Amino acid sequence: MPKLDRYLFAEFTQSFLAALMVLLVVSLGGLLVDVLGDVADGKLPAGLLLSQLGLAAVTFMPLILSLSLMLGLMLAIARLYRDSEMPVLTSIGVGPRRLLRPLLLLVVPMVVLVGMISLWLGPLAARTSQSMIAQANRSLIVAGLEPGKFTVLSNGSVVYVDGMSADGTELSKVFMQRQQGDRLDVVTARSGKMYFEGETSRYLQLNNGFRVEGPADDGKDFRLMRYASNAVALPDQQESKPDDDPELLPTGQLLGDSRPQANAQLHARITPPLLCLAFALLTLPLARSAPRQSRYGRVMLGFLGYLVAFLMMINGTQWLTSGKLPAAAGLWWLSVPLLVLGVWAYSRDGRLRRPRGARA
Repeated sequence: MPKLDRYLFAEFTQSFLAALMVLLVVSLGGLLVDVLGDVADGKLPAGLLLSQLGLAAVTFMPLILSLSLMLGLMLAIARLYRDSEMPVLTSIGVGPRRLLRPLLLLVVPMVVLVGMISLWLGPLAARTSQSMIAQANRSLIVAGLEPGKFTVLSNGSVVYVDGMSADGTELSKVFMQRQQGDRLDVVTARSGKMYFEGETSRYLQLNNGFRVEGPADDGKDFRLMRYASNAVALPDQQESKPDDDPELLPTGQLLGDSRPQANAQLHARITPPLLCLAFALLTLPLARSAPRQSRYGRVMLGFLGYLVAFLMMINGTQWLTSGKLPAAAGLWWLSVPLLVLGVWAYSRDGRLRRPRGARA
C-alpha cells in the first residue's frame, strides 16, 4: 500500500473510532435508562440487565456505525482542509478520485459489517432477547428470589422463602410482608407456586397459611385469617411478541412472506447498509471547505441530512406496514436516489468550473 494511502487510511480510521466511542457511550446511556426502567417496574428480571443491554445495543449498531462512519470521515477530511493538507495534495495531482482507494478501505468493511448486523445478527439478538425474557419470567430464581434470603420486589413487598424447586416455580415455607397505604399485610404459607393469567399477568399462589392485616402505625385494628389458598399478584412481565412477528423472523423467511409487515421489515433491514454507503460517499463533497471556513458547519449539515434520511426510513417502514405505500416501492425511493446523489457528488467534487463568458 502506498504511503499516502496508509496515512489517509490511518486518519480516517482514528477519526471514525473516536466518533464511534462517543456515540456508543451516549447510546448505551440511553439504552441503560430504558432497561433500568423495565427492571424497576418489575417487567424485566434484574439478573438479565447486562445481557439485555448488550442485545439491545446490537440491534442499534447499524445506526451507530453508519453515523460514526459519516461523522468520522467528515471530521478527518475537514481537518485536512483546515491544516491545508488537501491543497498540498491537490497541487501534486492527488484529487478526489485518488482519495477513493483509502476511503473505500474503511468504508467497504463497515458497509459489510452494517449489512451483516442488519440482516442477520440484529434479528438473532432480538430473538435471543425475547427467549431469555420469556424463560426468565417463568422462573422465580431469575426474578431474584433465593432460598434463605429476604428479597425486596419492585412493588415494595418483602419475600422470604425457605426452599425452592430446581426450576424456580414452586416454593416452600414462604413469608411475605407488604404495605398498602397505612395498612400492613403479613402472609405466611407452607408452599407456593407461580402461575399466569393472560400474556403478562403473574401470580404467586400460596397454600396452607395465615394472613395478618393491621395498621402500620399504632392501632389495634388487626385481622387474622387462615386460608387454604391465597393468590398474590406479582409485577407484570414484559409483553412478549408472537413467534411469527416479522421483527423476530430471520431475513430468509421474510423473502417468502406476503404480509405487509414482513415486506416492511425486509426493506428496513436492507436499507441501512445502502444508506451507510451513500453517506460515506457524500462525506468528501460535504467536508470540502476553505482554509478559514468554519470546521463544524458542514459536519452539522451532514448530521442533519443523515437524521432526515433515518426518520424517512422509519416513516417509510410504517407506511409499508399500513399499506400506504405499495409493496413494490419498498424503501428503494429513499436508498437509490441517495446512492445516485452520492456517486454524482463524489464524481463532481473538485472539478474546476468554466469561467463565465468563456467560449466553448
